[in-house]
Amino acid sequence: MAAEALTITLPDEAGWMLDEPGRVEALTLLARNRQYIPVVEDITPKQFEFLCAPELEVMYGGAAGGGKSVALLVAALMYVHVPDYSALLLRRTYADLALPRALMDLAHEWLSNTDAHWTAATRTWDFPSGARLSFGYLDNERDKFRYQSAAFQFIGFDELTQFTETQYRYLFSRLRRVEASVVPLRMRSATNPGGDGHEWVHQRFMVEHDEARRFIPATLEDNPHLDAEEYDAALAQLDPVTRAQLRRGDWDIRPTGNMFRRQWFPVLDAMPAGMRWRWVRFWDMAAQSAKAKEAGSGDWAAGCLMGTDGNRYCIADVRHARGTPGELEALVTQTAALDGIGVVVVMEQEPGSNGLIAVDHYRQALAGYAFYGRPSTGSKVVRAQPLSAQAEAGAVSVVRGEWNGRFFDEAEGFPTGANDDQVDSASGAFGQLTGPVEILTYLEAEDVLYQFESDELGAARL
Repeated sequence: MAAEALTITLPDEAGWMLDEPGRVEALTLLARNRQYIPVVEDITPKQFEFLCAPELEVMYGGAAGGGKSVALLVAALMYVHVPDYSALLLRRTYADLALPRALMDLAHEWLSNTDAHWTAATRTWDFPSGARLSFGYLDNERDKFRYQSAAFQFIGFDELTQFTETQYRYLFSRLRRVEASVVPLRMRSATNPGGDGHEWVHQRFMVEHDEARRFIPATLEDNPHLDAEEYDAALAQLDPVTRAQLRRGDWDIRPTGNMFRRQWFPVLDAMPAGMRWRWVRFWDMAAQSAKAKEAGSGDWAAGCLMGTDGNRYCIADVRHARGTPGELEALVTQTAALDGIGVVVVMEQEPGSNGLIAVDHYRQALAGYAFYGRPSTGSKVVRAQPLSAQAEAGAVSVVRGEWNGRFFDEAEGFPTGANDDQVDSASGAFGQLTGPVEILTYLEAEDVLYQFESDELGAARL
């Protein structure tokens, strides 16, 4: 059906909307609570699809102007007639929450002349039924623990790509209800492409294809209440990538790189077998300060596991994480244990004495493994060129895994994208396997692969 506004008067007069499960219930709820939802008669088909969706997780939006904030607020208000119903709407910062026409401002516009009561100190609306609608924010990583003793049946994230994945996933622990409750548990979100959280949101809703999750795309054309021509003119002033994200809701476009394409990498279902393969895990380290961790910001560390048989190359795994120095050390040591002693561990050695100290520290932490620090030479682009050439020739495969989407997204944006850590770690691994000095040799004995570093250890067994 075309994206014209729907006129909702009584549940039994909705016509075309009564033919699918959940739509009659949604119409009944909207009609029952229309005193709190003054836009009931203006709800669009895409917004109504969002309101009816039965999945635990549903994300709405894509392009700018699709009516995301209205859809989230309506969804939160659908059960306010039920005693003890509790809903939470979140923005990343308090400043975002308090913006004109943002969720909290919109709720004041809708509810100020009703029998609902506003408490400014707690940013909550209380309803005669005993239901409550709360507004909150997660300015830094620790803010999520502010809700650790709360229980909600509805949690809504406005502009989800501004949040971290750990914040989003933690809030599932707050989604609960009493056994006899008729209210469904709903995790809902709305967002545009782009932002710091673009990659994890794209991975979760568009790559993983979990049946408990659903993405409902909406564009400017799906919202007849907006002056499309005027908004179009404003969006035309943006750079091509941001304009495509906000105007078309394009999740795949990103800053154009010219060194990698995802279709260059054959995908394998398992790691190559055989004793002739040599493996190295290369780490590009970047630890967070405690303050950066709390803010959910800072650089990423990446560790790429790559192997070769002398002709072909395979990226078997990429670890990608933010953390404090202690957390990253735990990740590196655990990963080495999982990889096994047959995998050489190499870490990029930063310039100066701090780089030497860090490498020496990891040498002790990884006692029992073949570990080496290697200073980098040349720019990241120069280091990536040999890997790019082999990938374009189809000689670099990847093993299927949940990390694939994030790696391909970053690789296609390299070197102009927001992040380059995974590509840099892959370039480093490739350099160790193909350097001018034979870095790795192998010995087959008793079905165990032993690794050697010929330029330093000669024929000494590790």
